[in-house]
Amino acid sequence: METILITGAAGFIGMHLSKKLCEKGHRIIGFDNINDYYDTKLKYGRLNELGIDKVNSEIFHKECKSSTLDFTFYRANLEDLGFMTNLFDKYKFDRVINLAAQAGVRYSIENPHAYGQSNLVGFLNILECCRQFQVSKLMYASSSSIYGNSVDVPFSTTQNVDHPISLYAATKKANELMAHSYSHLYKIETIGLRFFTVYGPWGRPDMAMYLFTDAIFNNRPIKVFNHGDLSRDFTYIDDIVQGITKLIDKKSEKTYQLFNIGNSKPVQLMDFIKEIEKSSGLQAELEMYPMQPGDVNQTWADVDDLIEQFDYHPNFPVDKGVSNFVQWYKKYYHLV
Repeated sequence: METILITGAAGFIGMHLSKKLCEKGHRIIGFDNINDYYDTKLKYGRLNELGIDKVNSEIFHKECKSSTLDFTFYRANLEDLGFMTNLFDKYKFDRVINLAAQAGVRYSIENPHAYGQSNLVGFLNILECCRQFQVSKLMYASSSSIYGNSVDVPFSTTQNVDHPISLYAATKKANELMAHSYSHLYKIETIGLRFFTVYGPWGRPDMAMYLFTDAIFNNRPIKVFNHGDLSRDFTYIDDIVQGITKLIDKKSEKTYQLFNIGNSKPVQLMDFIKEIEKSSGLQAELEMYPMQPGDVNQTWADVDDLIEQFDYHPNFPVDKGVSNFVQWYKKYYHLV
């Protein structure tokens, strides 16, 4: 049994990954600051799925034991180096998976300082603690947004990504560079994960899947940017978790690696909306808008290296994934 730290454990990917790794027999320590970037009720709901009581988890730095899993949760900030150091010293982690970050491309234009603190200072604290306490492997969330408006598709990790078009993307690129320096200097195995438009039950409410479904069920128009001429490599949460779990235990001869984790089958935004209409049985009202600052036309992941090295097979069909989300949404909001 290994002891693994998962930061961002109250987040969408963090919750699903924590549950899966507990089921596989690992001891998981979860960590999240539960900020109010979006409705904290959703974050506490995810923690409840992991057996964590809301009353206790609201308190900063309090140890919260799960009632159902080998999972312990702490509410804290990545920027708090003193607490982070104590946590690493207490648990002597075998692996660290850093999923905590200030998310959102458009929000980075409104509140840039939040990204500097969480995504840069916080990530530096993670790296320093991994160095100080000799963690053997660090995996961390990067993002497909670092490819910017590249027209060279599918996106490959060998492409030049020196021209991010949002601050959020710039911080993710910075994380990759910071990890590279620590891998080079201290021989820490680091793996950056460039996620591609993850969706599924308990998904983030600022993402297309949630926004569109919520609008349809509440008789609001869907805001469609770039007049619908967008495509995304929508990737179901089970495929993401599958990819991460395959990467966790396998030792690599390389100390620094980057991987795309996506479905590698881009879907036109308008087709995605049609799938939501089909699953909900409702008709969407569309409002067309121009492209938003910092947004990109398309995403498409080249995952050949993950397939070859780790037998990764992202094969969850979009129609089933959308249906699963819509059913979860109806249950969460007591519509069934």
